[in-house]
Amino acid sequence: MVIKRGLDSSLGSLEGAVDSLTKVRVVGVGGGGSNAVNRMIVEDLPGIEFIAVNTDAQALVRSRAPIRLRIGEKLTRGLGAGGDHTLGMLAADESRDEIARAVEGADMIFITAGMGGGTGTGASPVIAEVAKELGVLTIAIVTRPFKFEGIYREQVAEEGVIRLGERADTIIVISNERLLSICSGNVSIDNAFKMVDDVLLRGVEGISGVVMNSGHINLDFSDVKATMSEAGHAWIAVGYGSGENRAADAARAALGNPLFEFSIEGAKRVLFNISGNDLTLSEVNDAATVIREVADPHAHVFFGLGTDPKVGRDVRLTLIATGFGEDGDLLEDEHEPDDNGDELSDAPVEDKWRSVFNWIK
Repeated sequence: MVIKRGLDSSLGSLEGAVDSLTKVRVVGVGGGGSNAVNRMIVEDLPGIEFIAVNTDAQALVRSRAPIRLRIGEKLTRGLGAGGDHTLGMLAADESRDEIARAVEGADMIFITAGMGGGTGTGASPVIAEVAKELGVLTIAIVTRPFKFEGIYREQVAEEGVIRLGERADTIIVISNERLLSICSGNVSIDNAFKMVDDVLLRGVEGISGVVMNSGHINLDFSDVKATMSEAGHAWIAVGYGSGENRAADAARAALGNPLFEFSIEGAKRVLFNISGNDLTLSEVNDAATVIREVADPHAHVFFGLGTDPKVGRDVRLTLIATGFGEDGDLLEDEHEPDDNGDELSDAPVEDKWRSVFNWIK
């Protein structure tokens, strides 16, 4: 069953018309994915259509998504998957036609979900499979559960990550436990899960923003597709820099991302986009040099350059890396030293915290 809310189809400006050329949709699957979509809608990410997918009818009623898809009506009768990922998979299989209609026409979709539960873990791989069959660039941004959620959820999550990674073009996996490790010890459970939602939001924002935002040197959808098509595991971060070495510092801040269990080292496809004001060619080269020292020497590099009044005199750098080996194995979490001999991962924790997806506002 597909539930749609009213959508404003008018184009208020030429920029809006240009943005609409690349059709981007975010599909939040299960409880965790739907919560992340709600947060993205509140943040008003531009140029994106949102879809919530669930087996739980009550959860869909609470969704802010303009399109809400209840899957597995015959199988679950709207009562949810009860944490059973097999039931989640079968529910998605039952609703393949509805899923296809929801994603058809998109150029790129993001699938967001929390791995370890029923609907998110079971249905996400099916949705990715359907999207890929339609020729849609499919990027999954998912989370692994906290350790306090138990060994069973960890095992289910691992199985879900493997199945989803086999079907999506690109999968970005965020460890909730690593997120918790860089939080203050007295963070509440509610705030911990809100931060997880925010990480998913910044991941979508970072990639879609590269396509949506215009600049002096544009990165377009074809660049993103070349970087992320059939790419397997991926790495993304946003870094900020200020002062005399702002561009290079932004690159180092992004590379110091503490949320991933592997580094950018050896990546064969790299895309980075620099946003700032009054940027010089020398600054762009400085940032590229920092990144090049860590990536594979023969990496295929795409870069874009634009202005953004919101960052003032600071620089924001979005970095996406893929191509970590043909077999999909990830490299060890080691960081190369920078020009000063310092480890890239030695930035203060508060700087890393700000650099990851800038979720503190």
